Amino acid sequence: MGRYFYSEEDIQSPWQQVFAAFWQRYPNPYSSHVLSEDVLSREVSSSNLLLSRRLLLKTNRLPGWAERVFPPQMARAVYVLEDSVVDPNTHTLTTMTWNLNHNTLMTVVERCLFEEDRSRPSWTKLRREAWIMSAVYGLARPIQEFGLARFKSNQVRAIKGLEHALTRVQAEAPPPQG
Repeated sequence: MGRYFYSEEDIQSPWQQVFAAFWQRYPNPYSSHVLSEDVLSREVSSSNLLLSRRLLLKTNRLPGWAERVFPPQMARAVYVLEDSVVDPNTHTLTTMTWNLNHNTLMTVVERCLFEEDRSRPSWTKLRREAWIMSAVYGLARPIQEFGLARFKSNQVRAIKGLEHALTRVQAEAPPPQG
């Protein structure tokens, strides 16, 4: 069945800055586990959407109990595919990410929606959903519980990393006119 996660964040920055910071998140002091990011494709669709596909390489340490169960030569590197759609007309950025390897152990699918807050245009709303699934017979439930707990704790670092990138973007932004 799997585990489900949902959260909402209010980011006190305009969507344009959050959008710019999103592409500049790595490296940052909160993401030493992200080893690389590569753009596999990027195009503007006929309806003026920016479509991107990126490949991220991350390290992922197993919990102590899993270190005893799974072979020590099991690779700790996780490849994550990220598809994103930017709509400049509606001021939205939607991402879908999922792991490409270790799927027999656990699959994590995440969807994020960054959207301009219409009632407060200088703010951005972030809605995040994740689905954590495992098919390991007899261990699926504890693996999913572990995956959910790790996902929740990683969100704190993810927001701090985005805020770090936002600080850089805001420092580079020209002063407001008027």
